[in-house]
Amino acid sequence: MRLLFTTWAWPSHLYALVTQAWACRAAGHEVLVAVQPALVAEAARCGLPAVPVGHDVDAVAMVRGYVLGTAHRRASPGSGPRAAYMVLAHAESMLDGLVALGTEYRPDAVVYEPTTLAGPLAAAALGVPAVRHLYGTDLMQRARAVLPGMFAPLAARHGVEGTDLYGTVTVDPTPPGLRLPGGAPAVPVRYVPYNGNGRPVGLPAARRPRVCVTWGHTMAKLSPARFLLPAVLRALHPLGVELVAAVSAAQVPLLGRLPDDVRVVVDAPLDGLFARCDLVVAHGGAGTSMTALHHGLPLLLVPQLPDHAAHAAAVAGARAGTLLPAGDAGPARLREETARLLEDATAREAAARLREDMHRPPPPSALAADPRTTLGLPG
Repeated sequence: MRLLFTTWAWPSHLYALVTQAWACRAAGHEVLVAVQPALVAEAARCGLPAVPVGHDVDAVAMVRGYVLGTAHRRASPGSGPRAAYMVLAHAESMLDGLVALGTEYRPDAVVYEPTTLAGPLAAAALGVPAVRHLYGTDLMQRARAVLPGMFAPLAARHGVEGTDLYGTVTVDPTPPGLRLPGGAPAVPVRYVPYNGNGRPVGLPAARRPRVCVTWGHTMAKLSPARFLLPAVLRALHPLGVELVAAVSAAQVPLLGRLPDDVRVVVDAPLDGLFARCDLVVAHGGAGTSMTALHHGLPLLLVPQLPDHAAHAAAVAGARAGTLLPAGDAGPARLREETARLLEDATAREAAARLREDMHRPPPPSALAADPRTTLGLPG
């Protein structure tokens, strides 16, 4: 088969597709990744053939806008969640280029992550199935009532009015305990973490409880004031635990002065770090949470964005961690919740059960062997 994978220019959304794309290539399928120009180099670093489509959208400015309550809004059929306007802007930027590429490439299916809605529209225009690949709790289900109206003008531009933006089939690596009720049926797949191609860092065996603190990439881009990692590290230091800070190179200047015994690792894949930790304290991103649960680790999550809050709520609802609102995350409360989770057998057991559930489905290679059969694709 010839498969066209696509996502807008946000690395974590690309990373969610990487292991399935690798599996498809290893199974002998032809794979091409179509992304906005800003992400082409990162896709190449992931070892995937990639081409640019459309133009870049300033996603950071749009997220900053709806976080600060000044979201980009314009006339649209119906109204919707503020983040949905960003999703629409990305689709508008990519769709024409994606259809043009598909007309030349002639894929047998388009594989897209759930917020890249140029994917199903391009698939409809090309007359091929659209495979929606989730990367965590399916938050887009909450927008089912508003997306069709918002996307109707864009769909009409290519004569694909009425296209189901949720695809022909959904592939879901999320364990049942993190899924929202009433979601559409999906094909389960084992979650295989990919967190970028940085050099793995080997941690020695811990003599004390080891806590990894990481804050994703988004919050530091929005505002240094929302990059809570340095304050969290300083708050937790009196506990006497071993602290590991996982940061990007761009975040290093924001760290300030940390206690001397905090281990700072830069641009290291979280998968390898979490394998030798006891607890993760983080922002609530889907990739961070799923990678931690892949290793059976409880989480203390301090979300500041709506999607982070929803992912954190799913983890807390499964009793595998705690959601601590940012407004309540003072030093004393951070220490209290961290100490409690390190001793909480219930949280450890819940995280271990989610780990078992995540390892139970077939791996990406099983789905890649014959996608038409494993995914039930037409044709």
